[in-house]
Amino acid sequence: MRTIMLAALPIGFVFGLAACGSDPAPAPQAEEAPVLMQGGEWELVRKTTGYNTPTVTPAEYQEALKQVATQKLCIAVDAQGVPAADALAGQEGTACTFKDKLVRKGRLIATLACTAGAGTSEIVIEGNYGADTLMLGTTMTKTQGGKPVLRTTHDLTGRRLGDCPTPG
Repeated sequence: MRTIMLAALPIGFVFGLAACGSDPAPAPQAEEAPVLMQGGEWELVRKTTGYNTPTVTPAEYQEALKQVATQKLCIAVDAQGVPAADALAGQEGTACTFKDKLVRKGRLIATLACTAGAGTSEIVIEGNYGADTLMLGTTMTKTQGGKPVLRTTHDLTGRRLGDCPTPG
């Protein structure tokens, strides 16, 4: 009898350990609703925070840092709630497309490829947005003939004013 009890101990021990690992599975968490920027009329403010050319003088640099451009425009957004690339580029490029874009919970990290006069510009964007506000940092590199000729950085803030005005 004693040997049967000793033989049963390891089996009971194994079943006891197995019971320790059988915690109930955690309840699935509700997925957060995505943050979507709303299309409509927006006011964007672009403040220059950096300006560099191969020949920039200290005076030109200081003058560039005083530049603040305010623009009201109608912005369309895609299914992910991301604004059109040209709206984000402002005066630093036209015919812009997204080279890459990461959108998650109100955070946007993207690279735009644009035409810029006789050259091209690449604009790196990173920041946060909500349904009716945005705060982004941008870094633009303009290239002509394969050589960088201008690099600028901006703080880009925006707020949605409402629906786009109807042409009348």
